[in-house]
Amino acid sequence: MSSRIYFDHSATTPLDSRVLEAMRSFLGGAYGNPSSLHQEGRVARAAVDKARAQVAALIGATPDEIIFTASGTEADNLALIGVVRASGKPGHVVAGAIEHAAILETCKFLATGGTKITHLPVDADGLVRPEGLLRALQSNVTIVSVMAANNVVGTIQPIEELAQLTKLHGVLFHTDAVQAGGKIPLDVNRLQVDLLSLSAHKLQGVGALYVRKGMGLAPIIFGGGQERGLRSATENVAGIVGFGAAAELTRKELNKEAARLAGLREYIATEVLRNFPNAYLFGHPTKRMPGHLSFGFSGQEREVGKLLDALDQAGVAVSAGSACSANHSGEPSSVLLAMGYDAESARGLIRVSLGRFSTQQEVDRFLDVLSSAVSALLGTAVSASLPGLANPAEVAFA
Repeated sequence: MSSRIYFDHSATTPLDSRVLEAMRSFLGGAYGNPSSLHQEGRVARAAVDKARAQVAALIGATPDEIIFTASGTEADNLALIGVVRASGKPGHVVAGAIEHAAILETCKFLATGGTKITHLPVDADGLVRPEGLLRALQSNVTIVSVMAANNVVGTIQPIEELAQLTKLHGVLFHTDAVQAGGKIPLDVNRLQVDLLSLSAHKLQGVGALYVRKGMGLAPIIFGGGQERGLRSATENVAGIVGFGAAAELTRKELNKEAARLAGLREYIATEVLRNFPNAYLFGHPTKRMPGHLSFGFSGQEREVGKLLDALDQAGVAVSAGSACSANHSGEPSSVLLAMGYDAESARGLIRVSLGRFSTQQEVDRFLDVLSSAVSALLGTAVSASLPGLANPAEVAFA
């Protein structure tokens, strides 16, 4: 077993051995095409159907409302482009200002075809406010897309409240739940969403889109008509089987695992604020992903790249935000800028995202390594004598 500490689960996650076992036969001996009528094809089709039911159960959907895709990104593209194309006109898409690039770049693409794009502002905690959505809904809107949980700061959006507003105006609602799926409870009927994107987070090459029964959606990939004609291509059977197994395991273990990760997260937050006088935290104080923590060090924001490198050399993997856009260029985070942070503070984000295999022992070692790295690279005095917080719930987020 590796001695490295992996705290970047929001980027991708290690494969659970139980999921690998479910996939094993489809990585070797079972090789049928699910569209074939012979025995090998029937075995593959049964496996895909089982996985579809498992993924549907995770979010309270029915199996015929699940469309398998190659990724969460593709699911996002299909949701927005598919709805606009099905409407037969350029339309108007409303999306949160801090959405993943899979949504923001799709909006840019749609704009080239004449689609009106409106971006909803967020507050300092990263929340989309209902009043902002209400203002946007005063004009003719085709679809609203707001992510369930932000991948950079971990803030959980009030999806149910926002979707209810769109229903009052007869507007479709989509949520990108790639970061939230399997980490917090999601029920499409309670949330009242029309479309919801998921990823096997991350069995590379597998995603899914929930499409509420009866709604119109146009395909964006054409071919043999698989996935009810909405996503042509021979199915990735092994990946889909793994997705189903992961969804079933997650559904059974979600509440217990979420509570465990939230405890580890609050412990890290408490220790960071106690030991580093210049530390500050990002995101909503309570409406946040259980295993997600983002923080920075005031006055040393431009040194984050060096700090991440030092942690990596010491055997700890964390990130500076989204793996799809994070780099060491020193550019400020667009998510934090949209939340109202100045450019300097927006350069300083360090993201720690925990997962199923994260332990208290790893957390303690991470904090030791962080203290050494900060002292050596940032010149920040680590003071163990500062008073700690009596209760982790008292952690004050920036």
